[in-house]
Amino acid sequence: MKNIFVEGIQGMGKSTLVNRIYREKPELRVCREGDYSPVDLAWCTWMTKDEYEAVLEKYADIKDEIEKNTIEENGHFVIAYTKIITDISNFHKDLEQYEIYNGRKDFAEWKKIVFSRFEKFRGTGYLFECAFFQNIMEDLILFHERSEVEIVEFYRELFARVDKENFRLFYLYSEHIEEILQVVKKERSDNVGNEMWYPLMMNYLKESPFGRKHGYQDFDDMVAHFRYRQMLEMRVIKEVLGECAVVLPAKEWELEEVLIDNN
Repeated sequence: MKNIFVEGIQGMGKSTLVNRIYREKPELRVCREGDYSPVDLAWCTWMTKDEYEAVLEKYADIKDEIEKNTIEENGHFVIAYTKIITDISNFHKDLEQYEIYNGRKDFAEWKKIVFSRFEKFRGTGYLFECAFFQNIMEDLILFHERSEVEIVEFYRELFARVDKENFRLFYLYSEHIEEILQVVKKERSDNVGNEMWYPLMMNYLKESPFGRKHGYQDFDDMVAHFRYRQMLEMRVIKEVLGECAVVLPAKEWELEEVLIDNN
């Protein structure tokens, strides 16, 4: 069974598609953002043994929970730390520093980590959410400030390391990005209507090196950013992934399009 990657910019319905696929194919192993994944490191640490042991000592009261949510990979320790429920002040903020995204690693080291994990992965029957484009692409644009040509070449190199026989990417696409983001702003609010997602995402964009350079300030800038990202991802699909990718109309796809030829 192939490995399925579900991608698309925010609000396109990736989680819905993942859930529908899993409902029909419960034998798949699902990796969402924050789960331990053999390819992606979103919301997970990448630590040396010394760093890991220091965290275990610092948070001795929840050592068992940390160990339960840790996978060792050739001397590095991946903690799916957002899965750990605790009222210890700043625990999650503290472990965030050990992630690889948001410019926390220089480009050469970051690229080596990303490439090596994809290269080593030879499993089958996985269902990945946001593991191929979202976090990697945002880092390339916002924090490593790579050009369009450099980004396409990065993905060309990355895809050369992928088991193509067992790779299928479904990309949710829409021309109506502004309208979709307006819906996301309203939907991702608390129970009294305060927007929760939008201010966090806007601050993430504004405070990135790319965002500061280009003067990101408001919703229009967010729309422009996601249009740019979608254009880049579609370019990678066309120039690099080819027939290994299927572009689906966001929120209007048919399940038959997704389930065909996935054995």
